[in-house]
Amino acid sequence: MTIDYTSVLVTSLLALTSAVIGGFISYYFASKSKKLEAVMKFREEKYSNLLILLQGFVGITTNAETKKKFFEEQYKSWIYCSDEVVTAINNLVQLVIDSEGKDPNHQDGRKAVGNIVLAMRKDLLGKTTLIYKDFRYTDVRK
Repeated sequence: MTIDYTSVLVTSLLALTSAVIGGFISYYFASKSKKLEAVMKFREEKYSNLLILLQGFVGITTNAETKKKFFEEQYKSWIYCSDEVVTAINNLVQLVIDSEGKDPNHQDGRKAVGNIVLAMRKDLLGKTTLIYKDFRYTDVRK
């Protein structure tokens, strides 16, 4: 009985190559998944901060200090926000500028804030069937 060493060598090399390639592919996708998860968690935290600061534009919680903090965070948001979120925030900023220090039209303000929240949801969840009117801010009075 003759052992064909060439065939054994080729089979061993194929098995080793398959194992190395399979390990690399598994590592690549696991690493990519972890990175994406970390980015989404970061965005969720930052979007939560922006959402809380939006209270400075709505109802009885409207105040200059919260608006100032919102604008500080808005400048940073250019780094991590999706294009749709940046555009929605820019629409709110333009509404504030166009109001020239007066309260903007209530409906336009509600639409601008609602569109920001929807853009954040789409960025984090991928899609949503909600519309801007579905986001409601409730004033809590003493």
